Amino acid sequence: MNIVFLSPHFPPHYIRFCQSLKAAGANVLGIGDEPYDSLSQEVRAGLTEYYRVDDMHTYDGLLRACGFFTHRYGKIDRLDSLNEYWLSTEARLRDDFNVFGVGGQEIDFIRRKSRMKAKFREAGVAVARGQLVRTVDDARALIHETGYPVIAKPDDGVGAIATYRLNGSQDLARFFETKPDTDYIMEEFISGTIYSFDGLADRSGNPVFHTAHRFSQGIMETVNEARHIYYYSLRDIPARLEKIGRECLRAFNVKERFFHIEFFQTAADQYVSLEVNMRPPGGYTTDMFNYACDIDIYQIWADLLVHNRTDVSYARKYHCCYASRKFNQPYVHSHADILARWGRRMVQIESVPGVFSSALGDIGYIFRSKSLDEMLEIVRFIHQTSE
Repeated sequence: MNIVFLSPHFPPHYIRFCQSLKAAGANVLGIGDEPYDSLSQEVRAGLTEYYRVDDMHTYDGLLRACGFFTHRYGKIDRLDSLNEYWLSTEARLRDDFNVFGVGGQEIDFIRRKSRMKAKFREAGVAVARGQLVRTVDDARALIHETGYPVIAKPDDGVGAIATYRLNGSQDLARFFETKPDTDYIMEEFISGTIYSFDGLADRSGNPVFHTAHRFSQGIMETVNEARHIYYYSLRDIPARLEKIGRECLRAFNVKERFFHIEFFQTAADQYVSLEVNMRPPGGYTTDMFNYACDIDIYQIWADLLVHNRTDVSYARKYHCCYASRKFNQPYVHSHADILARWGRRMVQIESVPGVFSSALGDIGYIFRSKSLDEMLEIVRFIHQTSE
């Protein structure tokens, strides 16, 4: 099986996907703009061959790379990056090389937030009132209906980049004075707790693996207010959350893909859609899958692609939590204190690359416990400040 993987060196921990594909017997064909000699030994070992392009944003170069691989190895069977940034590029290449997966006709529904709303409604999930706004008059018409605050975010955006909460007319005027030249969607502000429904679907759209997470706050607040964050996996998924999560898989036609679907819980058993991402959840959440269930999600994904293996057995044995720290916060407990008190619960500690630190903090602690109370106690210990 021939699998093209875009940008196999970034994010750094994604090399485990390539390594698992190779272990499953696939030809793993990497395309990137880094010189081969600058790739780590782990990246090189995870690839069958690597084609360097001058610029990953130049489509002709990617086209030539895929053409070269087709000539050398035969038909490309799968093409992916598992990275939200390259979703549209992947879809275009799949169309041009007749590769299974999300194509150009489907990509808007998982990239454009304005198009997602129709699919969420199809799944029977409530959506926030909102619309594309190109002028201040468009925005005022919406705000007349919803009131302040409102959220403004790029219609085709990644994460919480250039996303803003507007609390009044001064914020609105400032937004339009500085608004980037791109389509923006504006929505009513929804107050609630963020939950996600996460996992991996097979070729028929059925979850091979699924779980759920609860977040201390949204990424927008984390980034814009320079806050630390924590989120954790649930051992038991609320029935309503699982039901609407599965309905979203059907509505969005998720097949042989990771999924990360976000909702606001506004009251018991009441959810409002936030957005959908057809990729692994961000940060180190795939590692958290493994720690929570004692599985290897990287190999599960590779075996699904290469062998169509769907007979996965697992149990949610632990709550697994990610808690970040920011260098500029006056924390009460030192790193050494954390390890001395809770080292037995720690499973991974990461120094976060700068490009991700606004969302994931400067250092991330990943730990697990069968007890939710103990897990939250660890969070409080890590995040306690002197202010």
